[in-house]
Amino acid sequence: MKQAGKAIGIGLLAACALAGVAAAFALATVAGAGTATPQQTTEPPPTTTTEPPPTTTEPTPSPRQPGIPSGVTIGSVDVGGLLPYEASALVRKAYSRPLVLVATPIRQFRVRPWNLGAEPYIKKAVGRARWARPGAAIPLDIGVSRARVRTYLERMGRQLRVAPVDARIVLRGAAVRVIPSVEGRRLPLFVNARTIRSALARNSRAPISLVLSAVQPKITEGDLGSAVVIMRDSKRLRYFKGARLVRTFGVATGQSAFPTPTGSYEIVTMQRNPWWYPPPSDWAADADPVPPGPGNPLGTRWMGISAPYVGIHGTPDAASIGYSASHGCVRMRISEAEWLFNHVDVGTPVFIVSR
Repeated sequence: MKQAGKAIGIGLLAACALAGVAAAFALATVAGAGTATPQQTTEPPPTTTTEPPPTTTEPTPSPRQPGIPSGVTIGSVDVGGLLPYEASALVRKAYSRPLVLVATPIRQFRVRPWNLGAEPYIKKAVGRARWARPGAAIPLDIGVSRARVRTYLERMGRQLRVAPVDARIVLRGAAVRVIPSVEGRRLPLFVNARTIRSALARNSRAPISLVLSAVQPKITEGDLGSAVVIMRDSKRLRYFKGARLVRTFGVATGQSAFPTPTGSYEIVTMQRNPWWYPPPSDWAADADPVPPGPGNPLGTRWMGISAPYVGIHGTPDAASIGYSASHGCVRMRISEAEWLFNHVDVGTPVFIVSR
């Protein structure tokens, strides 16, 4: 009995346990049907952007540009709108161009500014140009060596100098011909140096016409005066005024042993009523000086020429005219020698020809 009751108790306990498990399962099923299990996420919450309210502000002015204002020139070079280094390069390039110096229509010189000792102050000019008003003309200051410019012009002047040519009388056959004078020229230093320095300072490269001065000859055609042509073998003396034949005289010339020399000479001394002094020749070794007077072998006039101990003079021996009778001198009748004396001067040319 006791074992039967014990078995019944154990059965009841097992039944109760099964009933509890079933009830719990039923409750869990009902709860799962009424609510869904939520999923877990890691996304951040949405970001909220807050824009500031619109405001009205004045535009900010731009800083001053580093370029040079429009229309600005430096030494006549337009540098408007350029940056400083561009302006410097442009001005230097323009300034390095050579000057053209025109001396004559066919003679020109080209010289670089540096050869004249010129140096432009470009940095200073560009600095002024940056802050200048539009259209301003900025001068380009130049350092120029006056000594270098003068030295250059002196060298040029030696090339350009033309010496004047004096008028002169030359022999043509038994007559004379006048060679006209010719002006010379020279290069004045002061006025041309000033013109060159001005062109360098203005950065101008327009051709410069140099000033040349005329140099006048000392003797012109009007100064020539007279000339004498002695025809030794023909025993004639011709007097010319310029190239015009004025008078012809008969003369005596040197003996064959003492011939009158031929060539071109001039009158170097003139004496009225001269003394005669014996020359250092054998034929006059024992002679004594002769004072002026009727017996003087030189007559009343002596015109010594540049040939030693030779001259034109009067003679008391008029019968010798037309012959080779003297010791080298040219004899004339006394009255004719006096006339010639009054129409010639020291320096008058004397041409002696053999014909």
